[in-house]
Amino acid sequence: MLKQSYTFRLFLLVVLHLIWACQSSGTKEHEMATYLQWHTVTLSFEGPATSEDAEDNLFLHYRLVVDFVHDSVTYAVPGFYAADGRAAESGATLGNVWQVRFTPDVAGEWTYRVSFRRGDSLAIRDDLQEGEPIAFDGTEGRFQVLATDKTAPDLRARGKLRYVGKRYLRFADGTYFLKGGANSPENLLGYADFDSTYFGGKEEQREGEAAADRQLHTYQPHVADWHEGDPSWQGGKGKGLVGGLNYLAGKGVNAIYFLTLNIGGDGKDVWPYTDYNERYRFDCSKLAQWEKVFSHADSLGMMVHFVLQETENERLLDNGDLGIQRKLYYREMIARFAHHLAVTWNMGEENGYAKFSPNAQNDEQRKDMMRYFKDTDPYQNFVVIHTHSWSEPRDPILKPLLGYKDLDGISLQVGKPPEVHTETQHWVKASEEAGKQWVVNLDEIGPHYNGALPDEVDPAHDTVRYESLWGNLMAGGGGVEWYFGYRYDNDDLNLETWRTRSHLWDQTRFARNFFEQYLPFWEMYPADELVDAEGAFCFAKSGEVYAIYLRRGTTTLEVASNQATYEVHWFDPKSGGELQVGGQSEVKGPGKVSLGQPPGKAQQDWVVLVRKKGEA
Repeated sequence: MLKQSYTFRLFLLVVLHLIWACQSSGTKEHEMATYLQWHTVTLSFEGPATSEDAEDNLFLHYRLVVDFVHDSVTYAVPGFYAADGRAAESGATLGNVWQVRFTPDVAGEWTYRVSFRRGDSLAIRDDLQEGEPIAFDGTEGRFQVLATDKTAPDLRARGKLRYVGKRYLRFADGTYFLKGGANSPENLLGYADFDSTYFGGKEEQREGEAAADRQLHTYQPHVADWHEGDPSWQGGKGKGLVGGLNYLAGKGVNAIYFLTLNIGGDGKDVWPYTDYNERYRFDCSKLAQWEKVFSHADSLGMMVHFVLQETENERLLDNGDLGIQRKLYYREMIARFAHHLAVTWNMGEENGYAKFSPNAQNDEQRKDMMRYFKDTDPYQNFVVIHTHSWSEPRDPILKPLLGYKDLDGISLQVGKPPEVHTETQHWVKASEEAGKQWVVNLDEIGPHYNGALPDEVDPAHDTVRYESLWGNLMAGGGGVEWYFGYRYDNDDLNLETWRTRSHLWDQTRFARNFFEQYLPFWEMYPADELVDAEGAFCFAKSGEVYAIYLRRGTTTLEVASNQATYEVHWFDPKSGGELQVGGQSEVKGPGKVSLGQPPGKAQQDWVVLVRKKGEA
């Protein structure tokens, strides 16, 4: 839908201004309403009639913050300008509606109080008493929250996913999270059905990167995966992307990775602004349409992984500093999207200096970004940074961040899959020793031109299954996302269907299900020294349960020094299925024991589950 003409927009602006002028500017109380726990509460307020391009920049000079209070807990939630309040459908650029989105975490009665003020660059100032109170400032209200009515995998059944100081994120219901996600396409939001989305650069290709394309994503093959009742907008737009998420969720995928700003980067087709060259004004209808997609991801049980910049543009805003442009961008992202239940704030793809990317941020700038998110995001969502693919540029960037209070984990990139297991172990251990345990997710693998290959090229996925997927999990990592390289169709920038990696999604789901069904993985640690098979991984809770990943053959296991009996079962990581019994159904400690032969082909990979009898 086209944006309104200037004359029509001016007429609406005058009408809305007259309506607002007739309203009482005093404090008023919204009627009592009822909401559900973990469901989004959206409050709308009628304020000054304005527009995205008004001379008085409403994004910079107006600040909406709502305090939500339950008992002794207060959430100070930033709000945003919402144009006419239905911009996803109308495409509006002007209006008098301001909104705040809040996710209540407990049942019971909540109250709120609104601060709405105007002042020079007030949106990025910290002092909430600065500025002139205007319009609906001081509005108070209350609402009742009842227990959620959802069931898993809908995230509204599990609650907020949080960093809790351990190797794994944890939902509010106490369950731990292992990621099995889609890392490609990185320009997921370069989608033809989003308003004002277009290719903003020129056709070019840097060495070692996927070729940018003027053609936006349509995800046409996934339109058939859209279901009646799923979100869409403007007469049926959005079905390709929403259907694509449905397909991924059906394959067990529980995370999606996407850039929110690739101006000057690879794709040059994703930004939150009203124009490719704009830095201070945001596109209300586009961002409202993004919100529809992210809300659907919540209902499917998916983490939304916001990658806020990429290596080519990390100094695009304020030359890399935490200045006006960067604060404004981050505040808008937090105000609009922090309420989602499983959020990763990624400070940037391949952040920091490398020979191929010398125009980079420094240590202080990286820490400033992280601190801003922890200071501004009322939900304290998970904060990470994406790494370079090899140790020469990666280590000098990460080492100064060890122990830093505002970094919760890393989005690890490893160029050579055989290094995944050791690199994951290294950063898990190094962060623990530094006093701030990181969640170490494997979010990109090399080589960069291949990544995870399509099924038609690599139907078995033996190498990435062993070295990358199980390599990360058996090292105490938090899970994986699959990057698609640039050599084959449906690559990291030009993907149209996720069906090209169907077998890989299955194998990822098998691994997650095994960990979640059979292992207290949050209590287990890598213990490769306990097995003698070449290339084997061991993950253990000593004396209780052991998981051994074998590339082939069998092994011995050093069990704890007690007289316990252990049950031995086998699991097929390639085909999934139930646990199986091999040549040895039980072993007795203490000391080194043989686990016997697998129940099938000895030359394929197997997982051996060894559990103390009575512990299943």
